[in-house]
Parts: sequence; C-alpha cells; structure tokens
Amino acid sequence: MSKGTLYDKVLDSHIVGILPSGALQIYVGRHLIHEVTSPQAFEDLRERGLTVAEPKLALSVVDHVVPTLERTRPFKDSQAELMAKTLEDNVMQAEIEYLIPGSGKQGVCHVAFSEQGFIWPGQVVVCGDSHTSTYGAFGALAFGIGTTEVSHVLATQTLALRRYEVKRIDVDGQLQTGVTAKDLALHIIKNLGVDGGLGFVYEFGGRVIN
Repeated sequence: MSKGTLYDKVLDSHIVGILPSGALQIYVGRHLIHEVTSPQAFEDLRERGLTVAEPKLALSVVDHVVPTLERTRPFKDSQAELMAKTLEDNVMQAEIEYLIPGSGKQGVCHVAFSEQGFIWPGQVVVCGDSHTSTYGAFGALAFGIGTTEVSHVLATQTLALRRYEVKRIDVDGQLQTGVTAKDLALHIIKNLGVDGGLGFVYEFGGRVIN
C-alpha cells in the first residue's frame, strides 16, 4: 500500500464519497480545456440539458490547431478554424476563462496553464490530454481523461477514480555532462516500457531528482 505518500494525501483530501462500484468519487480542483477533446463533451451537456457546474475552476486555450506561421483569423485550414471557433463559442457560453490567441497568455496548453499560475500544489487536475501528468512537477495529482470524462467533470466537478498503487523511482549518482532531464526521463521510460505506467502512480526521488 501507499499510505502516507503525497499521492494518498492529495487523493484523500479530495474524496467526496464512495460509489456503489467501490470507486472513489473525487472532487476536481482544476479542469483544463482545449479544442480537441471538448466539443463532444459540451454537445453532450446540451443534449442532456446540463450546465457547467464550476466554470471558475476551468481554464481554456486553443492549442493543437493554431498555425505556426499565419495566425490571422479565420485560419486558412477550415477544420482548424471550426475547432477553434467551436471552443470559443462553448467556453464563452459557459463563462469559462479563455486565453485568447494574441493576448500573450495563449500557447501550448500545459505551458500556458502553468505560466498563468493556475496549477497549485495539492490539487487534483484533469485535462483531455495525455500530457496532463506533467503537473506532478508542481505537487499536483494530475492525469489525462477522455471526452466522456470531460463531460462528466464539466457537469459535476467530480470524477470516479480507483486508488492506484504507488511506486517510487530513486535516481542517484550524478548526470554526465550533456545529459539533461529529458534524457533521464526517456531512459526511465525505456526501462519501464510503454505500458509501465498503467495502473500506477510514480513518485521520484534520489540525489539527481532532489
């Protein structure tokens, strides 16, 4: 068991209740939204006559479809423009804060959300994106969710979650000249394998990490 780890402390402080399935109902402190996984979620809310439960706990930005060279609106790529416009319409209707393109606050979602001080230690953070776990660097319990779960969080600000097993990786010694944190991360992934994280939460320690 992982009793006493940072993971348990954060998770336990966000438990709303125990569901009939045995899963934990977790209160979500931050919900991050972008243009790829949110359109279907907002449409689901409309079809079910539901509204966004806690709009002030959400933050949104256009990320994946923004052109790298010419960003004049409408975008030349009609699909990219449709996705951007759909996000803008959805979050404005729901009164969710939006990092407007050209404002200087926009950018790659996980960079922009961090730069805006939206991620705090001890939070539960979700986003419809597999890179969400990077917020673990801030002491948050963060993970990616699917579109159905995006809809559920929008409607209830909660999520069903089972308790995962925690594993610790200690990295000791000293990195050689030219070896970066990215190299270290890739080496760990190589040793764990592509499915090494399934069903687990990892905490990192050791001289190199600390």
